[in-house]
Amino acid sequence: MATPATHDNLPAPVEGLILTHFLTVRDVAASRDFYAGVFGGEVVLDENPGIVKIANSWIIMNPGGGPTPDKPDISLAAPQPGGAVSSFLNVRVADIAAFYAQATAKGAEFLTEPLDRKAELRCYMRDPDGYLIEIGQATGMLEGVLADPPADSGQ
Repeated sequence: MATPATHDNLPAPVEGLILTHFLTVRDVAASRDFYAGVFGGEVVLDENPGIVKIANSWIIMNPGGGPTPDKPDISLAAPQPGGAVSSFLNVRVADIAAFYAQATAKGAEFLTEPLDRKAELRCYMRDPDGYLIEIGQATGMLEGVLADPPADSGQ
């Protein structure tokens, strides 16, 4: 049975718009528990779709599937193992050391510890489906210091 939702906690604006992030997942319960637990989110709906409100945003999760009338010729699938990604969730925090410690204690696995990238302190983690999540804290960018360009950017 789905969690009852009120208009106040659903991503349903009265006017204007809001931005949510949809994830195609293999296991809605595992993903829902991850986002609610690691990020302190509020489970708005258990499934169909699973929705977790985190701070001022919502993560919407559903299993993959084939085309539908409103997205003909489009199939949704969770990411496949490997290094290539085309998009990722970017989470900004006030205190990256505290977030890293709390998230690690809750079972989150990071690729590295937070690293100083001049403009920010930054690290990455993956969710249960392998989605990449950047965790960052603005530091140098607040003073006009930018990060070095990627090594293969040619700049």
